[in-house]
Amino acid sequence: MDDLALQGLSSSCGLGQTRAVEYFEQLKISPDGWKLCAQAFTSGVYHGDDHIEFFFLQVVEHYLKTSYPHSSNEDHSNIKTLVMACLQLEGSEVSSNKSFIRNKVAQIVSLAFIVDYPYRWSSFFSDVLSTLNLGPLAVDMYLRILLAIDEEVVDREIVHSPEESRRNTLIKDAMRDNCVSQLADSWHQIMTRYETSKPEITCLCLDVVGTFVSWIDISLIANDKFVSLLLRFLSMTLLRESACDCIHEIVSKGMDPVAKTTLVESFMSVLENSGILKPPEDEEGDFLAKLSKLMNGISLALLSAWQKLVRIGDEQNANITLNALEAKIPYILRFLGDEDDDVSGAVAIFAQEYINSLKQVSSLSQQQREIIEGLLITVVKKMKYDESYNFEQEGEDEAMFQDYRKQMKTIFNNLAQLDSQLIILTVHNFATQILPQWEAASIEDVEMAVTLLYMLGEAVPASHGQHFSGNLAKTSALQEMMRLLITSRVSSNGHMIIQLQFFETVVRYDKFFSCEPEHIPHVVMAFLDERGFRHRSPKVRSRTAYLFSRFVKGLKSHMQNYLEDILKQMQDLLVLNTPDNGYQQFLSDDDQLFMYETAGILITSSGLSSEKKQLLMRNLLAPIATKYEGLLGKFFQETNEQRQLAYARCITSAMALASRASKCFSSQQTMKQSGCIEVFTELLKLFLVALNAPAHRQMLHTGVRQYLHRMVVCLEKEILPFIPIILENLLKQPEVKELYDFIPLLNQLTMKFKSAITPFLSEIFMPFVSTIFQTLAIPSDERDQVAATEKKLLQRGYYQFLSTIISNDAIDVLKVQDVQNLNEVLMSVVQGAVECPDPTSQKTCFSILRKMIDIWGGTNNIMGFLDFMYKNVIPACFLAPLKPTFDLSDAQTTLVLGESAMCLKTILDKRGEEVIAYLQGEYLPTLNLPPQLTQEFCQAMKTDQKTFRNYMKTFFLKAKS
Repeated sequence: MDDLALQGLSSSCGLGQTRAVEYFEQLKISPDGWKLCAQAFTSGVYHGDDHIEFFFLQVVEHYLKTSYPHSSNEDHSNIKTLVMACLQLEGSEVSSNKSFIRNKVAQIVSLAFIVDYPYRWSSFFSDVLSTLNLGPLAVDMYLRILLAIDEEVVDREIVHSPEESRRNTLIKDAMRDNCVSQLADSWHQIMTRYETSKPEITCLCLDVVGTFVSWIDISLIANDKFVSLLLRFLSMTLLRESACDCIHEIVSKGMDPVAKTTLVESFMSVLENSGILKPPEDEEGDFLAKLSKLMNGISLALLSAWQKLVRIGDEQNANITLNALEAKIPYILRFLGDEDDDVSGAVAIFAQEYINSLKQVSSLSQQQREIIEGLLITVVKKMKYDESYNFEQEGEDEAMFQDYRKQMKTIFNNLAQLDSQLIILTVHNFATQILPQWEAASIEDVEMAVTLLYMLGEAVPASHGQHFSGNLAKTSALQEMMRLLITSRVSSNGHMIIQLQFFETVVRYDKFFSCEPEHIPHVVMAFLDERGFRHRSPKVRSRTAYLFSRFVKGLKSHMQNYLEDILKQMQDLLVLNTPDNGYQQFLSDDDQLFMYETAGILITSSGLSSEKKQLLMRNLLAPIATKYEGLLGKFFQETNEQRQLAYARCITSAMALASRASKCFSSQQTMKQSGCIEVFTELLKLFLVALNAPAHRQMLHTGVRQYLHRMVVCLEKEILPFIPIILENLLKQPEVKELYDFIPLLNQLTMKFKSAITPFLSEIFMPFVSTIFQTLAIPSDERDQVAATEKKLLQRGYYQFLSTIISNDAIDVLKVQDVQNLNEVLMSVVQGAVECPDPTSQKTCFSILRKMIDIWGGTNNIMGFLDFMYKNVIPACFLAPLKPTFDLSDAQTTLVLGESAMCLKTILDKRGEEVIAYLQGEYLPTLNLPPQLTQEFCQAMKTDQKTFRNYMKTFFLKAKS
């Protein structure tokens, strides 16, 4: 062995590790490498050095996985010798190997086993069992080997090939026939022998029994001697958790439903008689969680058996199984209601499945209704926060409880689907009991009352819409509870979670306020004062900023009477955060976005005159304009990089706030109708100055572009004069990303104004396109993946820009260009269709060509397009798919092929037999295709579109072969 290389295994030096890795690779490919490692491991020379021993075992493992399945009898004999030597070594009292070494040995034995058993090594289990008399270490090794064999042969979570599945079936059949009974006897002996002296070995043996029971004869385990042993273990502190898991695996075994019921009931009888299922109140949580998991498994097994019996129509046995199942519910409720959420969560799966099964029952029995009620009471109790919950700084424990609470909420929602009236009545009783006297109740109870009211909206969806009416005689329970929620003034409770839940609830049920608008002022005030926007907690302030925007959107028709008061009280919340004021604001920049949008909605949705709306909007945005100019001046003068960045962020934020305020305009209430055009265009003039920024150009340009996108939506032709200014700035120092980011704005303008934008677009078209060409032509480092991606996106954007022009009645933009420029653009499209390595761009290019053919491919030779079509477009439809890089099996490339087929079909539609004659007589012969294939292609062109598209793939497969 190369001891110097082996030393590198435990070296922190990169050079030593590299040498060790190289040595590992050498040993793997050497025919005798594994033998050297096997001999080194069993010799004991390196015993005690875990890294080196593990290294040897890895080399042997590689051999067993790759070469051993095709090995000679000599190698089989060598491996058998190695296995037995390992068992002797690991079973001896002097062995001190760590668990990970012993597990690797077990894995190696299992890899040899799956190749050699049952044919080359029929005595495998007898040989392994013969080592058990060496002592507890040998027994431990034996059990690890069985678990490793299960992983290779049985584990359903591992995906096996058909060949491996056949092999595994053969192994299991041979084991059932020859040795399983012997193995079961050994398990009983091991557990009996070591239950007190070596409980860890007994626990490992219980794991093995639980693992193997899924596929061996159940009678080998479900018998008096094993069951009495398991029952005894349930009363032994060190063994009872493993015993629980073992019984769980036994009752979960796939079986005939009647036999399953019998098996489960026999175990239940033993467990009930022993008193195990009624643990003392101070019982340890880990064991209770195991018991709960066991009861969950027992109940699920009975539920599955009942469902199978119902499906096959065995009514008598189905009733027996259902009675057995529902007799377990008291245990389920006991564990579900346990203080420990791990114990409770262990039976949540059954609770959910049981409720789902009851949904299929035509009418519920009285007992089932009582079960539902019991589940509901337990779930409500368990959803309450614990007194120790830290709302200010939520950590891992709090996150775990939130996950658990979601489980309980799912059960609650499903119970509502079973009996919505029970849910409403329960929540009504809870709310009417707690809310009127919330000051005397615990925080946990008050929060639960408000949360249950909130949850009704999801659990009983009809209540959200249909249960609110203006008719007090028909008022619903939900409407009563909402009235109580507001009038009880529970929002004045100082706890953040109650206040947050209050706001969530009033927003969920905004339709209530349409019925009883007199309650709106109370809720609005709660949002505006220290309960909401001015709360001590940033979390509450942030959430209420969002929720208030939803509240106003839902009730904007009821807000006019409070409009000016709201705007006045919001005024200090709308002040722009700047470095100069130390960011001492209640709300963050993101929170303020919602506030500006809300203020805008309040103004535009009011019934005020357009003059008044304009005044209010100007007052809203004036502080932005004032601050913006000052900030921009300081930004241009600032030399400190950190402060310059801070100013750039503030300037961008100011533009974002103005953009968000414009979200209030819609097709029903336009900017023009509101009289606000001047307010926003004046801001636009201000914002455009940022395009000349000396630094942080990308950030500021993004802010300007976002505002422009909004203005394109809100304005009409008033926006057009501003575009050349932006383009002029953009073309001064073009960057790939800026050009790409500007294209969607041009596309948006084109889609909105269509042919009306032609004069404007015609003027800027070639300067913009030429800049794109020049930018794409600039060489970049081949290793720079970011630059390559940006260029790819710019090219894709350019083609999308052309496609947008042609698709939106603006093709005259191309028509008015001089012939040379137009030819350059058209050739760029053909080049993209044929040469571009990006299938998305290729598809767009063929789409552009198809649309141009449809418009210009008729009788008149517009701009010489017919000559271009024959000389360039038709060849492109063949040259692209014929390229070696064109993968006909790729889904994206297939879409490109389909688009090129559509091009050819469109040419045929426009030119008729002329194009067939051209293909047959002039173009296709240049491709050196067999005449029969040329004829076949021309015939296929005359079929319908779908048939021709499908044929294109066949054609090019033949042409490329």
